[in-house]
Amino acid sequence: MKKLIILLHGVGSSGADLEGLGYFVQQMMPDIVFASPDGSSVFDGGGEGYQWFSVTGVTDALRTERVVEARAAFDNIINGILAEHEIVPGRDKVMLLGFSQGSIMALDALVTDRFPLAGVVAFSGRLSSPKPYHPSADAAVLLVHGMADTVIPWTESEAAATGLTEAGVSEVETLFEPGVVHTISSEGIARAMAFITEQFELN
Repeated sequence: MKKLIILLHGVGSSGADLEGLGYFVQQMMPDIVFASPDGSSVFDGGGEGYQWFSVTGVTDALRTERVVEARAAFDNIINGILAEHEIVPGRDKVMLLGFSQGSIMALDALVTDRFPLAGVVAFSGRLSSPKPYHPSADAAVLLVHGMADTVIPWTESEAAATGLTEAGVSEVETLFEPGVVHTISSEGIARAMAFITEQFELN
């Protein structure tokens, strides 16, 4: 059985920015492999980063539209990674770990059941996908969010937890961190490691 974690960066960042986290997880769990792709388009806000969708002029309604529009390019990247690692659904375990916009896309993949996921870890994200939701009943979710986040309020992850539970996701865990801003904290990583280990060890 293969164990694959796909890391999904935030807007304006790149896959390289999360590789350090991937190597850290690999040190703790030597039997896993990870991929950390660049977003599907160049960041339109300047610099050398990437994005999964544009946030220029974004509103809640526009964000939902852009998530839907981003699916084809996103799926192409994820399916390419699954093919590269010769992932076999039902035998191998796949998890998405996202930060910010990467979390939005990871949760979108979950609620549309487009990939054979064991679970999703979503740092500092939100659930922006249009209803109805059709999540995999087998996938578990961990939502981690700093309560001092001024980029995406932590209440977005709180609302996501409610929405996912109502949609039928059987296991939804949360960690809301007082004083933590829009970042991945050491406590959040520790909780994610425990969650990933648990999901990968389940039969």
